[in-house]
Amino acid sequence: MDNTTQRVIQHLRVLAAGQAAGSRLPPVRALMREFGAGPVTVQRALDRLTHEGIIEAHPGRGTFVAGRAPDGAAVLADMAWQSVALGPGRSQAEALGALAHVPPPHAVPLNAGYLSEALQATSLLAAAATRALRRQGLWGRMPIEGLHALRAWFADAIGGSYRAHEVTICPGSQSALAASFRALANPGDPVLMESPTYIGAIAAARAAGLRPVPVPIDRDGVRPELLADAFRTSGARLFYCQPTYSNPTGAVLSAARRGAVLDLLREFGAFLIEDDWARDFQLDSGTPPPALAADDRDGHVVYVRSVTKCAAPGLRIGVICARGPAHARLRAARLTDDFFVPGLLQEIALQLLTAPSWPRHLRWLRAALRAQRDALVEALRMHLGPDCLAHVPEGGLHLWVRLPDGTVDEDVAATCARADILVSSGRHWFPGEPEAPFLRVGFAAIPAEAADDAIARLAAIIRG
Repeated sequence: MDNTTQRVIQHLRVLAAGQAAGSRLPPVRALMREFGAGPVTVQRALDRLTHEGIIEAHPGRGTFVAGRAPDGAAVLADMAWQSVALGPGRSQAEALGALAHVPPPHAVPLNAGYLSEALQATSLLAAAATRALRRQGLWGRMPIEGLHALRAWFADAIGGSYRAHEVTICPGSQSALAASFRALANPGDPVLMESPTYIGAIAAARAAGLRPVPVPIDRDGVRPELLADAFRTSGARLFYCQPTYSNPTGAVLSAARRGAVLDLLREFGAFLIEDDWARDFQLDSGTPPPALAADDRDGHVVYVRSVTKCAAPGLRIGVICARGPAHARLRAARLTDDFFVPGLLQEIALQLLTAPSWPRHLRWLRAALRAQRDALVEALRMHLGPDCLAHVPEGGLHLWVRLPDGTVDEDVAATCARADILVSSGRHWFPGEPEAPFLRVGFAAIPAEAADDAIARLAAIIRG
C-alpha cells in the first residue's frame, strides 16, 4: 500500500473518530484534490476503512461514519452462532473466488481467465444489442431450454452431434457444470477428474457433495489405463474431462486415446462431462479435434460449451447438451436454479453469433492471443529457464509453469499479490495432492509488450 493511500486512510480515521455515527465524510473528488491522488488510490483507502467497519459507503449518497459503541469503537456483529448453525461446509471455493475477483486497474493480471477489455467483442456486442432490442417478447417468459434459434446455432456449431431439442441454454458454463454435477450423481458419490483440472469444476463437484477422485494426465490428455483403474476401484459413474486445451495445462486428448476413453465409458456404464470451453481458442495452424460427443452414439457424453470466454465476461451464455433421461435430469436441475436465462441476453448472443462479423472477430482474436502467448513464453523461458514449460499449448488461454523443487507455490502467489502481480497457485488445480509446485499463468489479459517486465518481476520473486 503506497504512502498516499496511507495518508488518506489516516485522515479519514481522524475525521471519523471525531464525528458522530452517520456523519457525512468528504466525497471522493474532495479527497482527490486534497491529496493529489487518483480515484483508485482514494477508493482503495475507502475499501480498507469499510472493511474495518469504520465507514459506510452508500452509492449515490456518499460516505458516512459507521455506527459506533459508546466507547468509540466500531460496532462489530457477533456471527459466531452461524458456525454452529451451518455445520461443516461442502464447497471449497476460496481459490475460485480469488480468480473471479475483479483486479484493481494497477495490477498485472497473470491469473486472468477472461480477455482484456481490448480483446473483448464490445463493439460487436453493442451492435448485437441494438438489433436484439428490436425483437418482440424479450421481456416475457422464456422456454426453460432457451430460445430455439440459439439452441439450433449451438447444435450446428458442435457439428451435428446434437439436435436443438437436446441443447439447454445456461447462464455461462460454470452454471452448466454445477447443474451437471448435481443432476448426474448423488451426494457422497465419487467423480473422476483429470489431475490437474479446472478449479471451478472441482469447486462445483464438492459443492454438489461429490468426492473428486484424481486421474493423472500428461500432454496427450488423460491416461486410459489409469482411468480404467479409477473406474474399477472407485465405482464412479461420472468423469469430468477437458479433451481440448485443458485448463490449466493446455493438454489435448490424443487421437489414439479418444476411442479408449469412449470404450471405458461404455464398459463401466458411465457419463462423461465434456467441458469444451476452449474450442474457439485454436491459436496455431490447423483445427482443433472434434468434440468427443461427435463419436458418442449412446448418450454417455454430456457436452458443455460457452461463448462467454471469446466474447466478453458479461455475456453469460453457455449450454448443456445431453440425450435421453440425462437430458430430462439436467433440464430439471436448470429449472430449480433460475427458471430461464433472460431473453434479452439470449437474443444478444444470437445476434452476435449469427452476424457475418463474428468469424472475422474470432480470426482477429486468435492472432492477438497467439502474439500474447508467444511473448509470454519467450519471457518465461528467458527469466525462468527452458525447463519451466514442459510444452507450449496450441490453444487455450494459459501456461502451466513448473517452479523449482522446494518452492512453495502458495507463498509465491501471496508474495506476488502484495507486489500487485496476480498469479494462480498450482496446488488449487489438483483434485488431490499436487504432484509438484506450479503456477497457472494466463496470457489473455497481458499485452505482448508488457510480458517481459511482468515475468521479470515474477522471476525476481520466485528467486527470492
